[in-house]
Amino acid sequence: MQKTQEMTPSTTALPVLDDLDRRILEQLQRDSALTNQELALRVHASPPTCLRRVRRLTDTGIIARQVALLDATRLGSSLTAIVEITLDVQAAERLDEFEHLMLAEPAVLQCYRVSPGPDFVVIVLVRDMPAYHALAHRAFTAHANVRNVRTFFSVHRAKFETRVELPPATPAA
Repeated sequence: MQKTQEMTPSTTALPVLDDLDRRILEQLQRDSALTNQELALRVHASPPTCLRRVRRLTDTGIIARQVALLDATRLGSSLTAIVEITLDVQAAERLDEFEHLMLAEPAVLQCYRVSPGPDFVVIVLVRDMPAYHALAHRAFTAHANVRNVRTFFSVHRAKFETRVELPPATPAA
């Protein structure tokens, strides 16, 4: 379970990425299982240089983690729901309490505090409607501070992308 912090452009300096960094990141976003040798060949760099760059990109947090993307439908989970949740009391500790509940829920893939509108938008993935019903009761309706739940069920996913658009290359000094 990974909690991420949202950062605004005004508080975060863009990383200095040269052309090689960008090529490495593009390749790893396509296939993080590449060996260092394969990656070096694809980005036209020596393996030691490539390894140093990947370590630096990891150490600086630009590469947060490397994962395998699974096909949920082949594993039996085919119902995706986008859920808006409005809390009755929006005090900071109550928002944190609900957020921690979502972080602990395995069916919740993504959780966002949003404004304006509902307090949270969560993306859930479950096996079927009975599984969603159980989740909704356990995580939403049984929670005393939940005032409103509005759920949208996906009937077709036109796009799912994990790739992050990279900032422009920083010219060499």
